[in-house]
Amino acid sequence: MRIPAIAAKCLFILCLPLLLLTAGIGWGVNSLWLYEYGFEKYDVSQSTGLAEAELEKIATGLISYFRSDEEYINLTVMKDGEPFDLFTQEEIIHFKDVKGLIWLDYWVLLGTLIYVLAYAGVSLFWRKGKYRRQLAWGVIWGSGTTLVLILTLGLGTLLGFDRLFLRFHLLFFSNEYWSAEGYMLMLFPRDFWYYAVIFCAVGIAGLAIILGGVAGGYLLLKKNHRPLPINEEANTTAT
Repeated sequence: MRIPAIAAKCLFILCLPLLLLTAGIGWGVNSLWLYEYGFEKYDVSQSTGLAEAELEKIATGLISYFRSDEEYINLTVMKDGEPFDLFTQEEIIHFKDVKGLIWLDYWVLLGTLIYVLAYAGVSLFWRKGKYRRQLAWGVIWGSGTTLVLILTLGLGTLLGFDRLFLRFHLLFFSNEYWSAEGYMLMLFPRDFWYYAVIFCAVGIAGLAIILGGVAGGYLLLKKNHRPLPINEEANTTAT
């Protein structure tokens, strides 16, 4: 039983960073605040000529599209009193590809969440005892791994974001529609993605620190309240 237990713990340690990373990405994708803050920070209303109400409509429309089962996005907005289709055909195809990656993120999030909860549930409520300490150590290792990954990503972002951005698109997209000229690039300029990466990274790191801190606090508490050996307890009583 020792080998399966070790394998289960190692899998938990691997799943925890994936869970936190995918949760952070999902959080960013569905954060209306992030879209609106980016639009305001980078003067998107001025560069596109679209009113703030239309930008909010675009943000909510994108979030709804990424959550839906619709294959292609269809957004109509108003500009100078006239309605028009916001995205070109190339941009629509790119958003379809982006949606595929987002749903992959959701599936990885679901799978890792199920395993992490199952492992934690067995350790807390079934086996108990030393398995609770093993769970705490697993959380610490998983959280630490997450922080190392975030630190690496952060350094890569600070030192060469443009290179990472290009390699990401070349790796995950089979066409170059991500560079199609139109409202997509005006809505989401390069600096928007730089900020979005930092935003998600800080959120993920915060979750990892909280989880690791709780697990470390539990281990410290158990260590300070460890029962005395029988002979030492007898001597203490006699004294």
